[in-house]
Amino acid sequence: MPWNYQRIVIKIGSNVLTQSDGLPDLERIGHLVEQVAAIKSKGTEVILVSSGAVASGRSMISVSEKSDAVAARQLLASIGQVKLINTYSGLFGKFGILCSQILVTKEDFRDRLHYLNMRNCLEVLLQHHVIPVVNENDVVSVTELMFTDNDELAGLIAAMLNAQALIVLTNVDGIYDGDPKAPGSKLLEEINSTIELPSFIASGKSQFGRGGMVTKSTMAQKTAQLGIAVHIANGTTDNILIGVLEGKVPHTKFIPDKTKSGKKKWIAHSAHTATGSVKVNEGARSALTSNKATSLLPVGIVKILADFKKGEIIKLVDDENKLIGLGIAEYGSDKAEERIGQKNQKALVHYDYLYLL
Repeated sequence: MPWNYQRIVIKIGSNVLTQSDGLPDLERIGHLVEQVAAIKSKGTEVILVSSGAVASGRSMISVSEKSDAVAARQLLASIGQVKLINTYSGLFGKFGILCSQILVTKEDFRDRLHYLNMRNCLEVLLQHHVIPVVNENDVVSVTELMFTDNDELAGLIAAMLNAQALIVLTNVDGIYDGDPKAPGSKLLEEINSTIELPSFIASGKSQFGRGGMVTKSTMAQKTAQLGIAVHIANGTTDNILIGVLEGKVPHTKFIPDKTKSGKKKWIAHSAHTATGSVKVNEGARSALTSNKATSLLPVGIVKILADFKKGEIIKLVDDENKLIGLGIAEYGSDKAEERIGQKNQKALVHYDYLYLL
């Protein structure tokens, strides 16, 4: 069954773009660009999230094994990003398509205004029929500033742009119920967004990528819960993108829930930027996690764990300090502290600005 998406994000992993020696696979990149051009010609808007800067840098300069790992990565990424975007620019140019470069870090998602500025930039590129090529800025993203991998970034971009689908290309056919290389392991072609996953997903990582199948599946599930279909497929298979969209190639699809609002999509991906934290009692936890639309009222708050200001994203944790949700604070922690346990007070987090995990 073909999927008729108007806007899709395609994430191409380093394990798809590189050869076994770690250098870029230009033939495969060209084949993927050809497919993207064909998809775009049918009226679908495409955003690429592409790894490959470090691999491209590796093809241009050799780094001493004695070099500091972070410095070596910065060197390769800085040189390689120029090569990578020029590669894409040349290949898309053959089809009369312009592409642009967007380099981001976790910091770029830190507040609503910054987030909206980035979204507006991407929207104007799409309006002018340009294909944005997004990548993590590995030159400045080191250690705690890094995304888990580009899968996390792709999920953020898909949510930010209200894409209907995210296609994640890796070097296996999708999610298996065991080790993909082991006999008897089966490909899971459809996964519900609420199923418990990590128990049966192989956690092996590719040679050149940071993210294994556990991080991919966690991101895919979170994205599907926001109302975005996620397809995980084998980017080394010929015509894979066309095959996925036409429903003709075995792969894994995460079935999307009902679409969430744009603000909830932003909140959902903002755990790393949440400044404040509050502990709620069992009654509040039960009410918030029920099927009824419920706001967080001061009567359900036990303790302010970390200070926050009005408008900032805060974490909500239960008695066991387990994260149950994220939301936008309607007022600061000083007022919240005064109102702890009190009835008939204004909600600290309104339901419209609450995302439950």
